[in-house]
This record gives sequence, C-alpha cells and structure tokens, in this order.
Amino acid sequence: MSHVNIDGEQNVEVSRKIPCEKSIEEQLNIMIAYTNAYKTHLHNDKAHRELACLKVIYPRLFRSIEPDDRIAGRLDFLPIGFGSVTSLGGVGHYCVFHKLRAFKAQLQTEQDKAIVDQLYDFWQDHDVKTIYCQDILNDTTTGRFIDCTYPFMATARLSGMMLNYEKLVNLGLPGLFAEIQKQEANDFIDASIGALHLLEDVIDDQIEKVKQSKVKDQKRMINDLIYIKDHKPKTFHQALQLFWLYALCAGCINYGRLDIVLGPFLQQDLDNGTITWQEAYEDMHSLWTLIENRRTTVNGRIIVGGKGRKNVKACDTFTRLCLEVCRNTRYVEPQFTLRFDKNTPQDILDMAYDCIADGATYPTLYNDEINVPAVAYAMRLDETIAEQYVPFGCGEYVIQGKSVGTPNTLLNLLKILQISMNQGIDPMDHTYKAGPVQLKPIHELKTFDAFYDQYKKLLDYYFDLSIEAQVHSYTIMNQEVSFLFPSILMDDCIQRRKALLDGGVEILGGTNETYGNINTSDALYAIKTLVYDQKKYTIDQLNEAALHNFEGKESLRKELVNLPKYGNDIKDVDEMANDLYEYVAKGIRNRGIQAGLGYYLIVISNNQTNTDWGHQTAASLDGRKAGVYMNPANNPQGGAAKSGPTAVLNSLSLFDAKYHGGSVQNIKFTPKMMHKDADKIKALWHTYFKKGGCQLMVTVVDHGTLEDAQTHPEKYPDLIVRVAGYSAIFVNLGKDVQDELLSRTLYESF
Repeated sequence: MSHVNIDGEQNVEVSRKIPCEKSIEEQLNIMIAYTNAYKTHLHNDKAHRELACLKVIYPRLFRSIEPDDRIAGRLDFLPIGFGSVTSLGGVGHYCVFHKLRAFKAQLQTEQDKAIVDQLYDFWQDHDVKTIYCQDILNDTTTGRFIDCTYPFMATARLSGMMLNYEKLVNLGLPGLFAEIQKQEANDFIDASIGALHLLEDVIDDQIEKVKQSKVKDQKRMINDLIYIKDHKPKTFHQALQLFWLYALCAGCINYGRLDIVLGPFLQQDLDNGTITWQEAYEDMHSLWTLIENRRTTVNGRIIVGGKGRKNVKACDTFTRLCLEVCRNTRYVEPQFTLRFDKNTPQDILDMAYDCIADGATYPTLYNDEINVPAVAYAMRLDETIAEQYVPFGCGEYVIQGKSVGTPNTLLNLLKILQISMNQGIDPMDHTYKAGPVQLKPIHELKTFDAFYDQYKKLLDYYFDLSIEAQVHSYTIMNQEVSFLFPSILMDDCIQRRKALLDGGVEILGGTNETYGNINTSDALYAIKTLVYDQKKYTIDQLNEAALHNFEGKESLRKELVNLPKYGNDIKDVDEMANDLYEYVAKGIRNRGIQAGLGYYLIVISNNQTNTDWGHQTAASLDGRKAGVYMNPANNPQGGAAKSGPTAVLNSLSLFDAKYHGGSVQNIKFTPKMMHKDADKIKALWHTYFKKGGCQLMVTVVDHGTLEDAQTHPEKYPDLIVRVAGYSAIFVNLGKDVQDELLSRTLYESF
C-alpha cells in the first residue's frame, strides 16, 4: 500500500451526475479488463500501454442515443479508467478511490467485493495522481486538492485542454491519418495512428447505436457518421458530429472558439440552403444538452467572438445562433463565453445583454481590448498568438491548440499571513507550517514595511513550493501517459513526434489559483492603519483578538469591520490590494520563467474553495471570524461593498491584467434594475471595460429570492446563479456556499 492515501473528494461536484447506464456486473468487468490491460502492458512504452487501455473502454463506455439527440455521443464514466481531469474520472490511468468504495457497497457477493479490494490496492500504487502525491504532499505545508487544512494545495490534472478542432474539421480523419503517417515512426506516432483507428471504431459503434435508437432524424445521423469516417466534413452537422466524438474520446471538457471551428460550415449551409436556421438551432441545442449532461461543474466552455477570427461574418452568424440557444436553454453548462472588442456588432452585444438580463447568467464577458495585449505580455507571446487565448474552468487562460495551462497549485494567501504572524504556527490547528523560514515575533517588527516584508518572506517560500509542484505534475503525468487524443490536436506534437508533455506542445505553461486575496489586503490595511499609522493598538493586541476569534473584543472587531474596504473605490485601500496582487502575481510569474515554463501565472478565481478553505482558516484582521468563507476571487468580502456598483467596478478594474492568467469579477443586479436602467448599466459596463476591466460575470435575481430558495428549495429547481468562474443551480449548493452567495451585495439601484 502507498504511504499517502488520497482517498476522498478530489474536486468540487455540484451538479448531480447521470447514473451509469451499464449494469453493476458490466461495470466491474470493464474495470477488471482495464486493470488487466494495464498490467499486461505495464513494462511497455507508455503510449502503447495507453492505447491498449483505451481499447478496453472505447467504444464500450458509450451510452445509448437519446430520442431528442441530433448528434451522437454520450459517455459513461467508471471509478477506474482513463481521463484528463478529475471532473470526469481522473487524470491519466486513474482510480477514484472513494467512488470505488461506493461501488463496492452495491455488490452482492463477497467474491466480487474481494475483487474490488484487489483493484483498490493495485491502483493505490499506479493511479497517476497518487504517484504524484507520494512525491509532493507532506504533513505541514502541502496538501492534496481539496484538503483545506493546508496553506498550499497541489494536484495533478490536465485541465483546460482546448484542442485545435479547426484542424480536425478541415482535414478530417483521412487528413489526420496522412499527416501522422508521413512522420518517421516511433512509439508515439504508431500509437497515435492506433488512436485514430480506435476513433473509427467509435464511429462504427455510434452508427449501430443510432440504428437502435428512436431519434427523429435517424437517416441524417447515420449518413453523416458514415461520411465523416472516410471524408473530411462538408456540412455543419458533419463538422459538429466529428468535433463532438473527438472531444469525448480525448476526455476534454472545454471546447474553445467554436465560432472559428463551426461558423464557416454553418454560413455555407445557410447560404446554399442545406440547412435552415431552425435546424441549426436544434443541432446546437442538442450540443448544449450533451454538454450539460456531462455535468463537469466548472467546465464545458464554448467561446465566441473577439479578435483573431478570419471569417468574421461566419463567426458572427454562429455567435448569434449560440446566443439564441443560450437565452432559451438556461443550463449551468456549457460555460458560454463572449469575447468582444471595439468591432463587435451592436446587435450581438444587445443579445448578450438580454441573455444576462433574463437570468441566464451567460454569456460571461471578456474584453479583448484589455486581454489580448495582457495575455501577450503575461505569456511572452506575439499578439497574433495571444488573440487565440481562451478562458476555461474558473477563468484561467490557455492558447487554443498551442498551450497547456492547467492550475495544479493553489495558495491561501490569508492563511499564510496568519502563519507569518504567529512564528510559523497556523492558529487554526496549532501546527507549524513555515518550513525553514525563520520568522520573528511580530512585536519585534517596528514598522509596517518590516511586518509586510516578513509576510513576503513566507510567501516567497510558498511560491517556491508552488513552482516545484507544478513542474513535477508534468514530470509525473508524462512519465505515465502520452494523452494520445489531446496530443494529436495540439501544436506541435505530431511534427515533433512527441507526446503533449514530452516536449510536444508548443507552449507548456501553468496557473496557480490564489484565494483570500482581498481578505488579506484588507487585513494588511487594517494593521497598517491601526498599529503603524494611528498607533491605536499594538500588533500583539490585534493578533490576540484574532487568535481568540474576537471573543470579548466585539468593539474591536466592529472597528475592523467598519474600516475602509476594497470594493468601495477608496484609493489607499485599493492600492494595498493592488500592491499585494502585483507582488504575488510577479513572484509566481518570475518563478515560472526561471523554471523554463512558457508561463506560470496566478489566476484570481474561486469555485467553492473560497468557502471550503475559509472553514479551515482562522479569524482575520479584516474582521472576518474563524471558519467563515473568504472573499470570492477578485471581489470584495461579502457585505464589504457599500458604495454602489460604480465604486465596486472601479476597484475591480484596478489590477493590471498583464500580470495574471485569469481573473473573475462577479456582480449581482435585480431584474428590475437590468430592464429599467438598461442604458445606465450598459454605460456602466462600457466605462468599466474602458478603464481596464478584463472580465465580468453577472447574476440577475430578485431581492429575497435566494433567501426564499434556501427555505423552500422545492420552489426553485432551476434557479441559476454565478458562483465564481461557473454557474450552478442554487438549491444544489451546500448551505455554506449559499450563505456566501447571499452575502454578496445585490444592486437594485444606482
């Protein structure tokens, strides 16, 4: 057995998964067969081992076609298998141990239960994430995602893969075969050819499943599946079908700039009468449903609009189609995203506004006038390449088809501040977590600069841990797997004859998720003001009050709460937030450059980790009590923004986007305000984006609705809210996450 057991939740799961279609017996047989294939090829080249294992699960894991499907492709997932991310299964050859234990509880015979125990024990030593954790995790500083007792969490995953689907639909399978076969053979090239043959088997399987289904347009689906097996797509539906099946086999759960991929096919078909607008709408609605049914919580990104599109007319036609589907569908996935710039047609902006105003929570808005030059600087790229940036997950950026940017490291800036104030001891669990860093008692720090410098010293140590963990995640994943399907559609793996993480991908980058940023800067402002500027309290007095969770010190806590806070357009407070932001962002970025990565950048995001990590974080000197959620992403702590929407957006626009790899801005308005004051809100957003705002996510909800939904969830089964980089059904969230959402200011007037 391994010395580190990573049994337990490994990602946030909000959406309820659709149960596996296979019987318990068949599921067990598939997992046994997968494990045996792995064992048989244990000492073979990793690419051939991967291919042998993929042949066990594909096409066997594909589900039946649903009657309303207009494109084929639904997948089941098991506790053992192959994948890219923990949102669906796991990374590489994976075992999700707590789900395997839950599966065991469904078995009837002791013999079958014993087999599952054997599988569990075997994968304890061979699950890719477990192998990584043996090297990185320890008892003090570094925990696995999502173990929030630590200041730093690390994981192995390949999140945010946005493949070059434009290449796929333009070449088709025959073109891909030709491109790969002209390369000098090696294990990776040979296995890549085998992977495409496996995709052909998947297409054959889908043809049979469509024949057995009750779909309305059976003939078209069958004919197009037959066609794309041997030809490059020539219609919108064929391109859509090929893209979707490839994405499923690749295990990729974000899809990128589909207007570039599918727009030209759509425009061509509309122009020549091959398809009607209504038929195209129904095809896209089917894709929306299939993505929603995967239920990956924070993923399913479809991006449209913005700079760097060749056939703008066709792309805009596709964008309008997606906006229409978005407004009518109201799913939490796909994470539909609109990039815009000064050339975006007004009717598209108006359609986007209407979607948001009607409560869809989509599209999320990304400002290319800011983001393109920022990405170029942050990732050290030409702006032409930077124009192909795409956000994924909770807001991280990658370059479609060219870069890996998975967030395999996470930092709790607030917990690190508390550790720095207590000579390395985390006041939440009284454990030493400062490693070799020598920290002075805080009463010896006679100036704020000295206090701040000590905090920065500990931050530097955690930055070093972060880059080491990020780089090592790639080393271990590459040691174990080739990620064949993603590699084939990532520049420049085929030409280099190397797998994705083996030197194949053009840009190997990464991101570090940071949490508690604003709680920390507000706490630093309070310390500077009350201790070093006004000299009203000693630093020990403030620290002791926080260590005792402000018990008996309510007047002091009230004073802390009432101090100026970020989110109110107050110069000194916002400057403190920006100073901390730039120190962290530049420190992480520089370490990425020094380590030889294309980029390594912070992303200021949250899923519900700001809440979960808050539960394990002691009271802080912004007035927050122990165990309370931390601020969401780049936004103020709940209840702190008291000066109206203009002020909060002014604060949000302050951070220079060129230092980060993604940032989340959430804001809530009432429907009445969105409709009655539409012109004012559009002007507000225009000013925010012009001043440097890079992104905006909007929840539109009536005053009191969320409170009522907590009390009467049965009345609100479809109430969608923005959590952070993603949306969710409000009543599916835990009460603690609901409380954090309720704490955010709801604007009902200017």
